[in-house]
Formats: sequence, C-alpha cells, structure tokens
Amino acid sequence: MQSARIPPGGRREIGLVNAGIARVLGLATGGPPPAIFTTLARHRRLFRPWLRFASRLMPLGVLPRRDSELVILRVAHLCNSEYERTQHVRLARAAGLSRAEIERVASDGGGAVGWSPRQAALLRATDELHADRDLSDACWDELCSHLSETERIELCMLVGHYEMLAMTLNALRVVPDEPGDGRLARLAGRLR
Repeated sequence: MQSARIPPGGRREIGLVNAGIARVLGLATGGPPPAIFTTLARHRRLFRPWLRFASRLMPLGVLPRRDSELVILRVAHLCNSEYERTQHVRLARAAGLSRAEIERVASDGGGAVGWSPRQAALLRATDELHADRDLSDACWDELCSHLSETERIELCMLVGHYEMLAMTLNALRVVPDEPGDGRLARLAGRLR
C-alpha cells in the first residue's frame, strides 16, 4: 500500500474548529477522525465550505439513501477509489443494501440482473456521466420516468462530486480508515 502524499493533520495543521469537526465525525463512526476530513482540512479555507456542500448531497440530499449509495459505490468502482469504496460499503449496508447488491454494483452496474428499473436507470446514468460527461437523450428520458426534476439535478451533482472526491483521494493517496464500531451504520439507519 502506498503512503499518503499529504498525511492527515492534527490540531496544529488543521486548526481547532476543523479538528473538532473531524473528531465529532470520528465519534459518529466509532473510530478516530476519518482521514478524509483530517487530510482535506489541511486546506482550512476550503474544508468547511466543501463539507457544507457535500452534506447537502449526502446524507441530506433528496435522493433516497439507497439510491445515493448505489451511485456513490458505482463512482468509487469506476474511479478505482479504495477510500470511497471502503467508506461507502459500510454506509450502503446501513442504508439497507445487501452484500449481493453491493457486489453487483461493481460487476455490471446497471446492466446486471436484479435491479429495479429505477436502480438500473441510476446506474446506467452514472456510467454515462463517468464515460461521456453527459447523458444521452435516451438515458435522460429513462431518468425522467423515475426521478423528479430535483432528483435528476442532484444525481448529476452527486456523480460529479464523488468523481472529484475520488480523484482527490486517489491523487493524495488517502489511506482507508479502519472500520469503526458500527455507530456510523446506526446513525445512517436513523437518518433513513
């Protein structure tokens, strides 16, 4: 495993407020402050605005949690982001996805047998956005039959955000966190 290009920061490197935020998020997961937060918080001016934006997509987005986790897991697979995949496997389980569904996301995406029409449309759209940075008219029309206008906007933003995040995590070589004690799963279940 490669070492982090920018190591997670402590209070001195990320500041008292950012260290407090990272600690609270770590407590929610039942572990230490997650490396994603203690690394990105080293850019003090960017961290909190990014965190506010990111939280509006997940966990506070309009898409149901199962849907957003399917999309995020597909992005993690397409972008080869081990950090994103590791974190979101746990969150997907907490959102009610089975192990088989989580594995199926990485195999054939929306082409795999067993998805609902809505789930297949979400995964196909994720694949198109990743490959083409656009959606075909056929894919858009399929999404229109399953998602509201705000959900369609959020889907595009969710894919784009997690692609950007995967790229950043990969480039910085942020090392995946050790699993916590399950508090994150229970918290995500309550948010559902």
